[in-house]
Amino acid sequence: MSNLSKKNYSVVISAAVAASALISGAANAQAQASPKSVNADSLVEQVQLRPSAVAQNVTSVSQLSDVRPTDWAFTALQSLVERYGCIAGYPDRTFRGKQATSRYEFAAGLNACLDKINEIISAGLADKVSKEDLATLQKLQEEFASELATLRGRVDALDAKTAKLEAQQFSTTTKLRGEAIFGLAAASDGTPSGGPLDKTNTIFSYRVRLNLDTSFTGKDLLRTRLQASNTPNIGTALDTNPGTANASRLSFESGRSDNTFEINRLYYRFPVGESLTAYIAPIGATEDIINPLNPLESDSQGTISRFGRFSPLIRIASSGGASGLAVAGFDLKFTKDANLQVAYSASNAAAAAGQGGVTGGDTKIIAQLVYKPSDSFTLGAGYANAYTASGNNVGLSSGLNVDGTGAAPIVGVPALPAGTITGYKSNTIVGSLIWDITKKFTFNTWGSYTFVDSTTNNATSVSGNFTSWAAALSGKDLFGEGDLAAILFGQPLSLNSLTVNGTGVNLGGLSKTYQLEALYRFRVSKNITITPGVFFVFNPGNLSANGTSTVGVIRTTFSF
Repeated sequence: MSNLSKKNYSVVISAAVAASALISGAANAQAQASPKSVNADSLVEQVQLRPSAVAQNVTSVSQLSDVRPTDWAFTALQSLVERYGCIAGYPDRTFRGKQATSRYEFAAGLNACLDKINEIISAGLADKVSKEDLATLQKLQEEFASELATLRGRVDALDAKTAKLEAQQFSTTTKLRGEAIFGLAAASDGTPSGGPLDKTNTIFSYRVRLNLDTSFTGKDLLRTRLQASNTPNIGTALDTNPGTANASRLSFESGRSDNTFEINRLYYRFPVGESLTAYIAPIGATEDIINPLNPLESDSQGTISRFGRFSPLIRIASSGGASGLAVAGFDLKFTKDANLQVAYSASNAAAAAGQGGVTGGDTKIIAQLVYKPSDSFTLGAGYANAYTASGNNVGLSSGLNVDGTGAAPIVGVPALPAGTITGYKSNTIVGSLIWDITKKFTFNTWGSYTFVDSTTNNATSVSGNFTSWAAALSGKDLFGEGDLAAILFGQPLSLNSLTVNGTGVNLGGLSKTYQLEALYRFRVSKNITITPGVFFVFNPGNLSANGTSTVGVIRTTFSF
């Protein structure tokens, strides 16, 4: 009953029914059917009624579908409805008279009846209240004086708290949600003996986010996110050999390390009809509308590595540079089990380079079909067409030196003059699966195939195809509520074939890159989690000559 408020009194009817049973003589009928005498305490036990937190006012007892003229309390209910109006039913127009009640509920209902009678007297209609009714209510009021006092005290306390909250809130439509990450990470590039020195790097960094979530209808969401960070690309310091700069990147890396607050998200998501959700963002991300289909996707509560978050469907052309992405899209639920998700993204206007799509920078259009044939299976099939100004965004990294921007070429891969390639287009297909094996254990996987072609209209052309995949097994609440254990193994975007100026390139010097990750998230409290984990990158940059990169992380996440 701690949640009762003054307006709830009008819907709390259990005690009022019992009072009316005395008033109308129904209690006498009940007493005749039982050798026991009828008093306030016995009525509490006999009249098993419970109030509804969300009730419907009724004007006739016939509106209550589960009350029949043969019920012993029918006359009492009829009197309450027609004479005093201090009765309300459940939203489905039922009274549920067989549910148990407590003395506090009885007292609250009694108070509702007293309030109604006071209203009648105040309106100058005292003659409509019989002396017998008043006498009965007075006796019940005395019997339940302590409960009534307790309820009124609780209501007064709730009113005071409500007034304080209303006075202190900065908006009636906006909620503030925050998150802070403290990360301790140590990494090594694992350079083998005989090569350059084994490089290591240890950092203690943070990332903090403040989300201002506004809803105007209760179903829409306007999100403004402020972010500050000093978490860098830890792999940059390990770039001893070609291709290793991206091998050890962390999931919560922000892209900025200058401790400056910026607007990291600004989007509006809203329903259109019953089955369509629209999304528009001057500063957004495709994963806000395209489901990553990865239960470990969260960079603050899930995977600790950047690779473990997204498949190439989302990852390719996803950064948009320092100014972020402009994104528009929709999620259409066309059957109860299937959704079609579509998004278009482009580099924000500040990063426009005069090439590509609407804003003249990196652009991408994605379509994904999500099908859930049962509660335990979720399937996804996606396609993305993208334009990127840099080969690094599609896997043609500096380690291959095919765009003239990197280190010395590997054997069999020719170097091209710098600047001869100014853009790439790619087509990516991805299949995804999530299988909830039990309530605790989940298996998920995805696989992708990407075709890439340079777009420059001159004598230099490059094309290639890439594969990537990952599989993970996770278990939740294993040793405590909110805990999460996971192990992930996969292959970051790896080159399968390469053609330069129409001639196939021998890639015999390349090896596949693989990544293995393990983590365990401890829930310290409702607002604090600690996640220790480690991941290994084998053959980073698709080169077996590179040592295995090893990264250990302890991530502490505070949410409020």
